[in-house]
Amino acid sequence: MSAEINLFSPIQLGAYTLPNRIVMAPLTRNRASDGNVPTELNAIYYAQRASAGLLISEATQVTPYGQGYPATPGIHSPEQVEGWKLVTEAVHTHGGRIFLQLWHVGRISHPSLQPDGVLPVAPSAIAPAEGEASTYEGPKPYVTPRALETDELPGIVEQYRQGAANALAAGFDGVEIHGANGYLLDQFLRDGTNKRTDAYGGSIENRSRLLLEVTAAVVSVWGADRVGVRLSPSGTFNSMSDSDPKATFGYAIEALNQFGLAYLHLLEPSEADERHGGMLIPTSYFRPLFKGVLMANWDYDRNKANTAIANGNADLVSFGQLFIANPDLPERFRVNASLNKPDPSTFYGGSEKGYIDYPALELQAS
Repeated sequence: MSAEINLFSPIQLGAYTLPNRIVMAPLTRNRASDGNVPTELNAIYYAQRASAGLLISEATQVTPYGQGYPATPGIHSPEQVEGWKLVTEAVHTHGGRIFLQLWHVGRISHPSLQPDGVLPVAPSAIAPAEGEASTYEGPKPYVTPRALETDELPGIVEQYRQGAANALAAGFDGVEIHGANGYLLDQFLRDGTNKRTDAYGGSIENRSRLLLEVTAAVVSVWGADRVGVRLSPSGTFNSMSDSDPKATFGYAIEALNQFGLAYLHLLEPSEADERHGGMLIPTSYFRPLFKGVLMANWDYDRNKANTAIANGNADLVSFGQLFIANPDLPERFRVNASLNKPDPSTFYGGSEKGYIDYPALELQAS
């Protein structure tokens, strides 16, 4: 029976029945306007891709202190809420569903991006070992972040809760908590970046505390059936490491079961993770641990996605670069059509080019 399930099988995702299992992954495109406000251009981009079973927005900072890149949108000001309304209304007009991804980059920032030029915050005062910060003036060396005080952490949780409330006001259908890719929640979770000795450091239970507190706060706004969480157990991006990722993420994933979330979104290991010495743990390892809907991501194509769904290793698959270049990706998958090639030179920043000008498939009448 399971072999009959594929990308075009409907699925119940929390509060929603999705018409297909093809998800647009969160994709940073650096095209917000002044004040990190979404615009009509962003609305066109998302509406073009509304045939996905679910759209997940680009990562969106919940506080000005959570910004790590130029021209990334926020969800902490009234102007940003109004800008996002353009997006959600356009997606809904085209029959789609869209979740907002809630984000705080932690140490992956730079004083030039911070209000009043202060240091970025992190679980511990450890700078990323590789790479450079992205700023409006170009790449700059990472600085050593300031370790958050224990009494500041309820304020971080509140930033996520308020961001979730603002996303509700902006008309989204749900939210995804960004706990992956070496950003703040991931920094707390892994012992390579978390050297704390308080209730948020040391044991796996303590290092998972902030993720679980944020999840509880966001669920208090939305209800669990409209909330997802994204994790990257094998990820080495942004100089991330953990001494025992199977145990760390196994604990966190099982702990997330208590909420009854809409889904868990896991990144598969990548070639870059292998090059950087990460432990390569496939999503299938964690499949038995999570009791709800599991979404997989990273380097999937149509056939690999159908196989993962048919054998039960994933319930949905999210696609990144393929959706950048193919706004009508579900239709192209349906008829097994050729795909547009993405142009990496236009991924980050700019305007219409490489953003809303990829052609849709023109089916020829027989």
